[in-house]
Amino acid sequence: MAGQSPRPVRFLRAVLARAPLPLRGLRPRLVVTFALVAVVSALSTGALAFREARTGVLQQSQDLVIRQFRTSVDSAALSLPLAPGQPQLQAAVDQVLRANQGQGPQVMATYGSLRAFAPSDAFDKLSPALRRSVRTRRAAVFQRVNADGHPYLVVGMPVTYASDAVSESELSGLVMYLVVPQNTEEAYVQAMVSGIEHATLVALCLAVLLALLAASGVLRPVRELRRATRRMADGQFDVRLTVNGSDELADLSQAFNDTAAALERSVTELRRLEAQARRFAADVSHELRTPLAAMSAVTDVLDDTVPHLDRETGDAVRLISEGTSRLSGLVEDLMEISRFDAGTVELNLDEIDLTESVHRTLASRGWQGQVETHLPQPGMLRTRVDPRRLDVVVANLVGNALRHGEPPVRLTMDVREERADTTWAVIEVTDHGPGIAEEALPHIFERFYKASTTRTRSESSGLGLAITAENVHLHGGRIRAANLPEGGAAFTVELPLHRDSASAADAAAGAW
Repeated sequence: MAGQSPRPVRFLRAVLARAPLPLRGLRPRLVVTFALVAVVSALSTGALAFREARTGVLQQSQDLVIRQFRTSVDSAALSLPLAPGQPQLQAAVDQVLRANQGQGPQVMATYGSLRAFAPSDAFDKLSPALRRSVRTRRAAVFQRVNADGHPYLVVGMPVTYASDAVSESELSGLVMYLVVPQNTEEAYVQAMVSGIEHATLVALCLAVLLALLAASGVLRPVRELRRATRRMADGQFDVRLTVNGSDELADLSQAFNDTAAALERSVTELRRLEAQARRFAADVSHELRTPLAAMSAVTDVLDDTVPHLDRETGDAVRLISEGTSRLSGLVEDLMEISRFDAGTVELNLDEIDLTESVHRTLASRGWQGQVETHLPQPGMLRTRVDPRRLDVVVANLVGNALRHGEPPVRLTMDVREERADTTWAVIEVTDHGPGIAEEALPHIFERFYKASTTRTRSESSGLGLAITAENVHLHGGRIRAANLPEGGAAFTVELPLHRDSASAADAAAGAW
């Protein structure tokens, strides 16, 4: 059918699919292909040569035997009467046997019911078909037979006489049979088979050698291309290949060089633009920090006068205060992101009680009554973290749940042992809101990403979760977001515990 691969092609693909992975490479396939071509060519050539040579050897031997047998039968028939008796028939057989000396021939003559044999009467290689054919034909009939694992040529020769009354020779009723072993011819044939086998083996060895040489020539630029591609994947965009020759591999190398050069230019330009954008964000954040500090101080003073102002003025002051506070938070987030990008962030590790740290985070923001907590007892779980950055992580996750989820918002802390040498402190924040859209889950920790376009003007900057993920990764931890089966979102943070902290955590797990 159209569009379908031929059955042999599908078979070869199936075989390659089941082959071990090292055998699927280009070098094994080239070697196997060359070897198959050599074997098929050698076998085809050998089969044709064997057939022609075998036919020639057997034909030549057959012609020689029949010609010599006919000559000896004609000579013996001259001395025979028209109705020979047993003695004359035996004498003719002996004469024919002497004329056909070689590899142990056997001769038999039949005339009516008379039979004569030489050198013995062990004459069991005549087939009924050959006997019938000799009785009805005026020419020699031959047949090749195998007996006891040995080849024989059996020839039947009818004796005819000429008559003036008729134009054709007449059958005399006398038939001579000759059985000749063909061991010599069989040896010639076996020698040819052995020669063909040796030739096939030599051709196979040469094919494998040529395949290895061809594979080396073909695979050398391929290996160089692979190494160059891996270097490019590691960020070395200045890698180039040496172009030799003008074949397809040279064209491929030149195309790779052109692509690498274009990619290097593009990456260099992107890095330049990215560096400019980061520097601009850092500069702008730094420049805004000073006037925002002054504006925040002014808004703090104005907030104290709101009760004494009229309604419209009070609303305006509150609006200015909220905008200034939101702008200050955005500038702080931009400053933090800039430090992450510049690689200047440092961890100020200290051994703290995680339960007390979480309580302080909630209390400092007035969230105790809005969040359900399931935490271990104070003093049960201690580890080395950066207290300020852990506070940012917990505050961002809880604040995100309070802003975008629905109550109840729960914060739990547990200990999880992944392997015998790895223990994690697991902090999970859940809510019962609408959850996170499935298409937003892979991007939830990206910078400036907002799961809903309706929140583009909200107080969220789109940097909180990105900063949270960066702080978790700084501690060697993991963070993930998911939707709960019963509704709502769940954010899970896993922080590695040190060996001494892990021992304390084991004791805490028993106390919980």
